[in-house]
Amino acid sequence: MTTDVRVLRQSEWNTWYETLIRAFSGVQEAAEERELWDALTECDRSLGVWEEERCVGTAGAFSFRMTVPGGASVPAAGVTMVSVAATHRRRGVLTAMMRRQLDDLHAGGEPLAVLTASEPDIYGRFGYGIGTLQIRAEIDTGRVRLSVPPGTDDVRLRYEAPADVLDACEAVYARLVPARPGMLARQPGWERLGLLDPESDRDGASPLQCVVAERDGEVVGYTRFRVKPAWGPSGHDGTVLVQDVEGLDPAARAALWRFLFGIDLTTGLHTRGRPVDEEWQHMVSDIRRCGLRVKDSLHVRLVDVGAALEVRTYQAPVDVVFEVEDAFCPWNEGRWRLTGDAKGASCVRTEDTADLALSVRELGAAYLGGVSLVSLGAAGRVRELRQGALAEASVAFSSAVAPWLPHGF
Repeated sequence: MTTDVRVLRQSEWNTWYETLIRAFSGVQEAAEERELWDALTECDRSLGVWEEERCVGTAGAFSFRMTVPGGASVPAAGVTMVSVAATHRRRGVLTAMMRRQLDDLHAGGEPLAVLTASEPDIYGRFGYGIGTLQIRAEIDTGRVRLSVPPGTDDVRLRYEAPADVLDACEAVYARLVPARPGMLARQPGWERLGLLDPESDRDGASPLQCVVAERDGEVVGYTRFRVKPAWGPSGHDGTVLVQDVEGLDPAARAALWRFLFGIDLTTGLHTRGRPVDEEWQHMVSDIRRCGLRVKDSLHVRLVDVGAALEVRTYQAPVDVVFEVEDAFCPWNEGRWRLTGDAKGASCVRTEDTADLALSVRELGAAYLGGVSLVSLGAAGRVRELRQGALAEASVAFSSAVAPWLPHGF
């Protein structure tokens, strides 16, 4: 029986979404969460694979703008809601959706596609490389002390209902977006994601709480969190479950972390999805008791190699010819000369001798500046054809701050 890949119709959304939910275990989400994803889904950018009237595959894309090294906000397709029915695995359904999606993105002129993966080994064959990492921490706040920088005591904190200060918190977030590669400018409607608080997802923790940081009457930071109470033989043993911590400067962030470390009746703090270079790691008295774990986060795909490499800037002057392999998107294959510096860049087709050979997957991994081309070379995934070219390009591609994806999609 044949299948048909087509753009999603609004009237098909419920059937399409149920296919997705079943592929991810079949556990139904809370009504408020489902309603939000219904509102955010861009049907004209979503695909369904249909076998007669039965949906057997799903894939979508959100219209994001992402910060790249140098601070530019660049169109990026946020690939999402990808699933294949268990009854239709190994029949080319996923490949057909990825083929159609990347063809459409290329035709529409979008230089980048990004996604988060339920399993990290799925998307490499379609040209996605792991471009950002994130940290998860389980901190023993009963034994770990926090040393804060000067100015922390000048920051005033106050509790607020999360919805009441949403605009102020979003203003803080918006000011932070240009400063770190990988951050997504918040499109209308996405601010609601941070307020989702279904009771079914709390696992015994409190409703979502919010504390804002102020200096001279201006909101300069915020944190959203829950508290999960617990009692043991020795007394209180609660845990602070951190969702967001954002601040415009080190003192504001330090004041918020100090508050979270010191919440009454708690001895632990759990946080996830944080930047790998976040400064609190250098403020704690005992990093071993912070239970750090690193995992992949944003997977990056260069849809148009030339356009993608031109829209970012480079830490050091670079003049390098890449021999790019991209069997899935052959319009990217061949030699590209990249010249650039901190002010701008050009990337054009060339017949000149190549300096480095790599696949588009490695370019995606290195693109945001968090993955070293030298380390990819050591792993055998980048070949140096001109001595010294690998180190030169690696320095140029690096970022002063680690790239970071602030929220899932």
